[in-house]
Amino acid sequence: MAQAALHESWKAALNAEFDSDYMAGLRAFLKAEKAAGKQIFPHSKNWFRALELTPLDAVKLVILGQDPYHGPGQAHGLCFSVMPGVRPPPSLQNIYKELQADLNIAPAKHGFLEHWARQGVLLLNSVLTVEAHQAASHQKRGWERFTDAAIAAVNENAAPTAFLLWGAYAQKKAAFVDENRHRVLRAAHPSPLAAHNGFFGCRHFSKANGFLAQNGRAPIDWALPALTNGG
Repeated sequence: MAQAALHESWKAALNAEFDSDYMAGLRAFLKAEKAAGKQIFPHSKNWFRALELTPLDAVKLVILGQDPYHGPGQAHGLCFSVMPGVRPPPSLQNIYKELQADLNIAPAKHGFLEHWARQGVLLLNSVLTVEAHQAASHQKRGWERFTDAAIAAVNENAAPTAFLLWGAYAQKKAAFVDENRHRVLRAAHPSPLAAHNGFFGCRHFSKANGFLAQNGRAPIDWALPALTNGG
């Protein structure tokens, strides 16, 4: 569980977590799962991809997810995002629908969200690994404590940031965020089961960009470029 690829800003904030007893326990659990022949998603090189692509000192906006996708070839370390060539899952399709309604951005033909992450959108799952085809299988093993520490680091150290909290789980996880410094936007989850209960029409994308502009920060370009491989 190497953190070498992390930006120095994250290392400074999270080194104590990597050295903690709970993280040692998490390492042991993951090692045992692999030794038992279980397939874990995403690939270990992408466990901390969200932190690698979005340094702490560059975070402008936070979107929280729960678990990685558990199907082959989907997860790559960013919440709601899938690898090139994979059809956007239903929740992401609804995110695209709201983007179009809010900012008139046509839905992308792919679900690869690195373009957002590279602009300062921290796409962070609460749990960073999952067993193949076993949803929520790595919950309560230590990841939640680690990602709580990452959110706390943003709350304490980042410039004014927008938090887009979709669904009760994300809203509870980031309940401690200082709303005097940061903008917290809450809505229903974009899943097909909940999107019509307040996600559609929330206009979080334009509201977040407005907040960034008010604080002298460049807005997010939400339009995803086409992938060169046609994915």
